[in-house]
Amino acid sequence: MRTPLVYIICVMAFGSSYGQEEEPEDKQINIVYGANFTKDEEHYPGASIFSKDQKQVQFKHQGADLWCDIAIFYQKENRLKAVGNVRLQQGDSVEMTSGKIDYDGNTKLAKAYENVVLVNTGTTLRTDTLRFDREKQEAYYQDFGTVVDSVNTLTSEIGRYFMEIKKAQFLDSVHLKNPDFILDSEQLDYYTTSKNAYMYGASTITGKTYKIYCERGFYDTNIESGYGIKNTRIEYNNRIIEGDSVFFDKVSEFASATNNITVTDTINKGIIRAHYAEVYKAKDSVFATKRAVSISLMEQDSLYMHGDTLMVTGKPNDRILRAFRNAKFFKTDLSGKSDSIHSEQKTGVTQLIKNPIIWNGVNQMTGDSIHITSNLKTEKLDSLKVLENAFIISLDSVSMTGYNQAKGKDLFGKFKENELKTIELVKNTEVIYYMYNDDQELIGINKTICSKIRITMTNNDLEDLTFITQPDGDIFPEKELPKESRKLKGFIWRGDERILTKNDIFDEDDNNIELVVIHGIDHPIDTDAEEEDRDQNPGDPVNNIPIPEDGSTKPKKRPKAKKVKIN
Repeated sequence: MRTPLVYIICVMAFGSSYGQEEEPEDKQINIVYGANFTKDEEHYPGASIFSKDQKQVQFKHQGADLWCDIAIFYQKENRLKAVGNVRLQQGDSVEMTSGKIDYDGNTKLAKAYENVVLVNTGTTLRTDTLRFDREKQEAYYQDFGTVVDSVNTLTSEIGRYFMEIKKAQFLDSVHLKNPDFILDSEQLDYYTTSKNAYMYGASTITGKTYKIYCERGFYDTNIESGYGIKNTRIEYNNRIIEGDSVFFDKVSEFASATNNITVTDTINKGIIRAHYAEVYKAKDSVFATKRAVSISLMEQDSLYMHGDTLMVTGKPNDRILRAFRNAKFFKTDLSGKSDSIHSEQKTGVTQLIKNPIIWNGVNQMTGDSIHITSNLKTEKLDSLKVLENAFIISLDSVSMTGYNQAKGKDLFGKFKENELKTIELVKNTEVIYYMYNDDQELIGINKTICSKIRITMTNNDLEDLTFITQPDGDIFPEKELPKESRKLKGFIWRGDERILTKNDIFDEDDNNIELVVIHGIDHPIDTDAEEEDRDQNPGDPVNNIPIPEDGSTKPKKRPKAKKVKIN
């Protein structure tokens, strides 16, 4: 049976006015155009069925309009089922189309099926089944969906979209595709206006020149800039950067890290560890401080180098390592320190500059400057130079009270299999040497001057002395050589400074560094609050990085310290 539309409207108006059980008018779904009307009490008891003619059926409810081909309307229950080319329009900003919609006027909840498309101010959500809560202005899917905006395409198994704040929350197999990079994550909060993404769980960003992994972090997808604050790792410019908090900015070609940092040179196999580091791609450089140490592998033996500040510059085959202020190094059987250290890969020369001292086994060597050269092919130690005021001292291993000494203008040494084998002292050389027989009985103390001395070493200890060119000296019985005559001029024993282990390169200040507190690692970040803060401080790519006080990021653009709000 079909009934004219005018009659239906009159009946509905009467029911709305006098029916005591009807919903208040402001909550009632209203029909705007009903076209053809039928009833089917067997299949749809209590429902009015409307179907289109030239125009689609139309309903209105609290700021929203719904069009469809067929509507099954339960007026008393204030709900309807819309079927066929369904379109739900809310104001000028929200439009949803689908094959079917179940809509409840009491809860303002719409459940859409079959090729659902929700468009909200430039953002399009596609899925097979979508729940749209008009009361909360939220849309939710749990059977795979796609969100597309002007920049990115995002997919996930589960998703929720918050229309008022333009935020999408994705769960399970999240995939973001951008023309310049791919982002995969376990969970992602994404703001469609700012294009900012907040990552939770195992997340990977793969760009054209970089790869980032973290388990909690932020990324501005517009400018490819962000940070990770949990198990973060960046593969960037032949280096791998790891740390508690790592920042990356593609435009400025800059990355920085704070707390428990490791920077690995993937080509030269070198490692830098510190608690603050910066990497500049354009300059091909690394800056590190706060208990900074460089670790290089030399023939199955690592060389550790420390300074208050470390800098590595240059292309992979021409790296230069500099250690500034309180510089020290340690390698098995060879260690040293000076005000600064300069090591150049291209020449294989490491220079200790200003107040240098090295220890080869038990032998202490000093001079105005010290150069250690490595063989470029074998990467083993090759030679040693101590220039100006060269002085070598070792504690007499038998008496443990006297000192074997040799000095001259310059010292030249040769290594074999990374062990110092020969030493030559030249110009104005002097020696004091304790001599023993096979029974370790003191024969006397040799005190000689000459133009040149050659020393042969075994197991880093003096084995033989050869005096070359006009030696002048004698062997004195111990009783005949006063104690004040048993030390050469300029003698300074610094045995208490000797670096015996790799940990000795750090002083008390290095070992007592208080690490910066990085907020947001142990608790979820309040991303809504952080987004609001970003809106109030636009235009700064390093703004809001959760590294306060002295754990800054990009130099000369250091924001005032902020604390990330925690739920």
